[in-house]
Amino acid sequence: MVEVGRKYVFDFDSTLTRVEALDVLAEITLKDKSNKNEIINEIQKITNLGIDGDISFTESLERRIKLLNAHKDDLEPLVSELRQKISKSIESNKDFFQNYSEDIYVISCGFKEFIDPIVEEYDIPSSRVYANTFKFDAEGFIIGFDEANVLASHNGKIECLRSLKLEGEVQVIGDGYSDYVMREAGIADKFFAYTENVSREKATRKADHVTPNLDEFLFVNDLPRKISYPKNRIKILLLENVHQAAFENLSNEGFTVELVKSSLSEEELIEKIKGVHVLGIRSKTQVTKKVLDAADKLLVVGAFCIGTTQIDLDNCRRKGVVVFNAPYSNTRSVVELAIGQIIMLMRSVFPRSMEIHQGQWNKTAANSREVRGKNLGIVGYGNIGKQLSVLAEAIGMRVYYYDVADQLALGNAIRCNSLEDLLNVSDVVTLHIDDNKANNNFIGEREINQMKDGAMLINLARGFVVDIPALVNGLKSGKLGGAAIDVYPEEPRSNGDFITELQGIPNVILTPHVGGSTEEAQRDIADFVPNKIMDYINSGNTVDAVNFPNIRLPKQNNAHRFLHIHKNVPGIMAKINEVLARYEMNITGQYLSTDNEVGYVISDLDKEYNKEVIKALKKIENTIKFRVLY
Repeated sequence: MVEVGRKYVFDFDSTLTRVEALDVLAEITLKDKSNKNEIINEIQKITNLGIDGDISFTESLERRIKLLNAHKDDLEPLVSELRQKISKSIESNKDFFQNYSEDIYVISCGFKEFIDPIVEEYDIPSSRVYANTFKFDAEGFIIGFDEANVLASHNGKIECLRSLKLEGEVQVIGDGYSDYVMREAGIADKFFAYTENVSREKATRKADHVTPNLDEFLFVNDLPRKISYPKNRIKILLLENVHQAAFENLSNEGFTVELVKSSLSEEELIEKIKGVHVLGIRSKTQVTKKVLDAADKLLVVGAFCIGTTQIDLDNCRRKGVVVFNAPYSNTRSVVELAIGQIIMLMRSVFPRSMEIHQGQWNKTAANSREVRGKNLGIVGYGNIGKQLSVLAEAIGMRVYYYDVADQLALGNAIRCNSLEDLLNVSDVVTLHIDDNKANNNFIGEREINQMKDGAMLINLARGFVVDIPALVNGLKSGKLGGAAIDVYPEEPRSNGDFITELQGIPNVILTPHVGGSTEEAQRDIADFVPNKIMDYINSGNTVDAVNFPNIRLPKQNNAHRFLHIHKNVPGIMAKINEVLARYEMNITGQYLSTDNEVGYVISDLDKEYNKEVIKALKKIENTIKFRVLY
């Protein structure tokens, strides 16, 4: 055994399992009682008082057993329930318990009747389980516990551990203050406060190390583990009030996540980005070269939106930082708003609404037209443009579209050979083009003059694609009959005052960049982007990355995975394989994808490895980033 001088003492309840076993037993024995919840709450309260040392453990145990009214026959279903409630990281690191079973002890104030069958499956024999035992009456009801057992007394864990006379370094892993006392008494060398299931301030304050999961404990001790790097050490920063579900998805996966409601300036982000592995933003935060230069650990940027112009994609690529966005999640929301705006503009709904607000009644059909039979011109026939095309046809509009790329027409949509052709024929023009910088002022004075007299313009794309002064002139001169603008050349980083030349112009709908901001869309984005982030962090997959070679990787099966990002120059693959051969590594799978600037090599290996191989791989010339997954 590698660590022959070290012994590991585990608590059971809320450490090896996610629950307190007596709470689960209460659920079983009280299931038909009308006051079940009241009794369970009282049991939990007594449990916590005992764990925190606020009442003696003997008193805690006596009071809980009286409330339980449990029978011997209840223990079998209890064990079955506990088997389903093993702590997640304990279960995933079962190999550790089996390989180090001779050095592992369980000292618990719980009961052997339910602890033994659980830990036996982890190769911990009953002889190394120290716990209480129940007393039963003639009919099999639990009436008490063995008072002579040292663990039935206050701070009994101290005497129990002392009596074992363990040699070498003794480490205690548990969730409660009652576990810490063994360290306080000087008979344990270290106390790890285990917080995967519950965090008790009294224990964490005293701990030598707070371990959110077993992976962290094994990492600190440099012991074999299921994953190479504990997820709690991966820091994720989410800005701009990203949906709470994103925070929950990433936190539940075990990552350390910080949520900030607003965007940050470049200077603020430069300071904040240090030590961050994953950055999540929306459209306002600018990820510049200076920010990337300060990002000493950054692996991924997640854009919780469609656009990525706020991110320096080229410098991200050169630094081995993968960028994901959400190209599909909010398309329906944008399309529905476009349909609504088309109808409201054509019917002059906003002028009539403002008149009513101002106390005027003006019932008129002037400038109020049906959309049926009118021509809709869609500029940009991508995901949003195509969905809009289908819905617009469904309400009776004739659809024309223009796109610089060849796009298959849906339904009866007619493709225009030029933007001018589309502008000449359309009663309503709606913009859905991308954030390419070449699209700056895509619609200006010239294009507005090419539109039909009285036509409407809708911009749900990017703020810079419309020349705002030209639009203002077109509206005030009567050339255009109305406009709906959701995006602006310059937008504030947070909610507050905002000024635009378009304010106060009749039949102009102004919205604060909310095209994709529906509860459904934000929830979908909060699932989509974190899943992409987690897939890359956990397995190396780069499918749908916007700036990086795309690779869909098979699931790892008992293999180490080496991820090597490098400049795309000749000979790198040969050098990687030369290093692997030198250290006698057996490759079970290898995958390569490149673009003009970077290459991405993934090697799956089926054996333990000399850690010098990692140093050698990192030293290969033109290496950008390297990490290990297992």
